[in-house]
Amino acid sequence: MESAWRKAKRALALRLCVLVPAEGDGRPAASGAGGCRGEAAVTVGSAPEEPAAGGGALRRSKSGSRSSSKRKCAICFDSMRSGHGQALFTAECSHKFHFHCISSNVKHGNHVCPVCRAKWKEIPLNRSLSSNIPDGRRGINGVQLPQQDAYVALLHQVPNRQRGVRRLHTFEPTDFNDDESLQQTEATDSLNSRSKKTAEISTYPEFSSIPQSSSQDGFSVLIHLKAPSASSDQATGRLVNESSVRSPSGRAPVDLVTVIDISGSMAGTKLALLKRAMGFVIQHLGPSDRLSVIAFSSSARRLFHLQRMSHYGRQQALQAINSLGAGGGTNIAEALKKATKVIEDRSYKNSVCSIILLSDGQDTYNLSSNARGGSKDYSTLVPQSILDDTRRMLPIHAFGFGADHDSDSLHSVAEASGGTFSFIEDEGVMQDAFAQCIGGLLSVVVQEMRLNMECVHPGVQLCSIKSGSYPSMMARDGRSCSVDIGHLYADEERDILLSVNIPQSREQTSLLKVACSYRDLTNETIKLKVDEVKINRPMSAISENVSIEVDRERNRIQAADSIESARAAAERGALAEAVTILEDCRRRLSESFASRSGDRLSLALDAELREMQERMASRQLYEASGRAYMLSGLSSHSWQRATTRGDSTESSTIVHSYQTPSMVQMLQHSQSHIPSPPGQQPQARPPRPSAR
Repeated sequence: MESAWRKAKRALALRLCVLVPAEGDGRPAASGAGGCRGEAAVTVGSAPEEPAAGGGALRRSKSGSRSSSKRKCAICFDSMRSGHGQALFTAECSHKFHFHCISSNVKHGNHVCPVCRAKWKEIPLNRSLSSNIPDGRRGINGVQLPQQDAYVALLHQVPNRQRGVRRLHTFEPTDFNDDESLQQTEATDSLNSRSKKTAEISTYPEFSSIPQSSSQDGFSVLIHLKAPSASSDQATGRLVNESSVRSPSGRAPVDLVTVIDISGSMAGTKLALLKRAMGFVIQHLGPSDRLSVIAFSSSARRLFHLQRMSHYGRQQALQAINSLGAGGGTNIAEALKKATKVIEDRSYKNSVCSIILLSDGQDTYNLSSNARGGSKDYSTLVPQSILDDTRRMLPIHAFGFGADHDSDSLHSVAEASGGTFSFIEDEGVMQDAFAQCIGGLLSVVVQEMRLNMECVHPGVQLCSIKSGSYPSMMARDGRSCSVDIGHLYADEERDILLSVNIPQSREQTSLLKVACSYRDLTNETIKLKVDEVKINRPMSAISENVSIEVDRERNRIQAADSIESARAAAERGALAEAVTILEDCRRRLSESFASRSGDRLSLALDAELREMQERMASRQLYEASGRAYMLSGLSSHSWQRATTRGDSTESSTIVHSYQTPSMVQMLQHSQSHIPSPPGQQPQARPPRPSAR
């Protein structure tokens, strides 16, 4: 009996959990919800109570393996072997850890033993020189992290007495109308001068002419939109080492709510990387931007109110993030409900708002299959107010992390709200994925754009609109249509493909009038018009190639449709059929005029489809990464906006045709922590060839 008790004691000794968000009255969640009643960010606790079997079953923490008590580091769970090139640290309480793991833990303000909670008098400090590492980056559990970390530098500015976890136990109000007031902006003369740049509209008919005697159904016309460029100092936001506090120049200030998963499976390296990624986000928000954070596991809690990221605001945000620990289940629906409430209840409003959601698991509280075993209803995860908002003014940009996340649910949440879904396959690129996203969010220059098209010639009639996920409307008589584009990041581009029926005519035929309207940075409504789209009508046919712009867009739409068809086949278990669908699409792309002309986007589409085929080599591979990779690709194509797919975030990779210069610059800053020279913006998307 005594032996069994010792075994149980050892098994529980290394089980990590963190403080679960408290309930609404400010008290910690009950242990049955998977929480721990401790002061330290990482504490010892019993395993979360498992609910009855079924759709609501809690995930067990990965830290609870039986072998974890046998020479395992309690932080990263890797083995510890003396004399094998590993620096080990033995604490005064006799517990042993990898030196780089425990020193990173101490950097984040945790001065107690993660196992027994003993308060240390002597703490490990990692002051070793890493000159032997070529790129100047250290690693945690094999994950490369920057040596000169701005997050750690900012954290060191927070007084030690403020680094405790008690802040999480403050009273949470019923209404979230306690947001900090907006910064008094400087004179608008500078902003007005910057906002003189307007969006650009270009039109490309499929052919420049058709014979007089011919009528043509399904004639394609491409409408191309491009947002104004960013100002020179905008893309990388406000850097940590700047001494002055400035308002964002050339962009709209943002209200951002980040919703982060701190369930049991996030323990260890995952949580450390999440904190580091959040530190990067915090340091790049300006004093006019406001941030609130929702942490969730079995329950959800607002860590702090929507507050400006002034010097003090950033310190408070870092303190709250640093206090987090992992434990419990996954309740995405409650977290999103609380995040939406933060935006809806605010007393003051920045013109741009967004939610960023990251999770590595599946909602264990709100999803269940129907009685016949059908698909899950993912709409239950999205607050009703977002589902009812046809303008999609509060996008949720969802990030699925690792092989165990529910890509279907996160993609559905993003799609329903007008946001994007990104798949983070490699935990080491979490910060880069966040950087790319906020590089876009911090560069909004166009708001609530609407595109309007109207037929000119009485015999011309619209027959279809290809606008991806952007809502479109067509008049019953087929003579006019509109597309709601919404917000655009600086330098972002959108392509809308229309099909029209053209009658016979002896004269030059005017097909369409195109116009758009939007709000700029000063909230002024801008209205743009372009010349009518016309085609010539010669007596006989003239030999000419199809417009490469139109052909390129056809290829993109065809690839997106094939990805959707292949995914549907894969979900039925027909992987061979799915691979064949993608192969057929690749063959058609290779035969297109754009591909034969060396069009870069068409070639990138082929490489993307090939990558998806490789991730369908087996059912196991498809479940682990293929499904999420395809869904992130579909999200990117449907919104024509960059997403992270797999472990690819570098702008040189084949799948980033939608990256903007602001995204690329922020991404480069994440990877190197060295900002680009002022005024220098990397080119993300290849320039369009001149119109034929």
